[in-house]
Amino acid sequence: MNENHLSIFKGKQIRRVIYQNEWWFVVEDIVKAITDTPNPKDYINKMRLRDVELGKGYGQFVHTLYVQTSGGHQLMNCINTESAFRVIQSIPSPKAEPFKMWLAKVGYQRVQEIEDPELGAKRTRALYKAKGYPDSWIEKRMRGIVIREELTNEWQNRGAKEDRDYQILTIERSKTRKSPRPHLPAYGGWMILN
Repeated sequence: MNENHLSIFKGKQIRRVIYQNEWWFVVEDIVKAITDTPNPKDYINKMRLRDVELGKGYGQFVHTLYVQTSGGHQLMNCINTESAFRVIQSIPSPKAEPFKMWLAKVGYQRVQEIEDPELGAKRTRALYKAKGYPDSWIEKRMRGIVIREELTNEWQNRGAKEDRDYQILTIERSKTRKSPRPHLPAYGGWMILN
């Protein structure tokens, strides 16, 4: 699946494409949006020299993908969201600081959630609430997550080890209950056995 889209960051265009079911962004567009450099390719080369670790791994997380340009589809260096964050961390620009502060905040929150898992559940509830889901839906969703985790742990205790084991058990369990989505088969329509 390969879909082209344009993303806008503070009035700057960042071309993106869906590749392997995730968004990939044109590296040059990100660098140009954050640095206002007239030559993003040169900036990226200098950045890779300045940040030795980024330079070492750059070829591993950058993929050349076809992206829609004013001249038609062209091969461009693209990075996924995680790699975009890594590149942004290497940019010493005041425009990159809000991203860096946000990354630091999110990282700190995750460390807190490791120490106190209840914080993660509270954050999840708050996100669902912010998206406009009703409290009753949120409660069902949260209970469903807990029940699914308990069921998966029980299956693991009884010897389920591979994805195929869980697929078979999920299908068998689904046959005994009504489909949550009547327009789909009883097994939910998302499990495929090879």
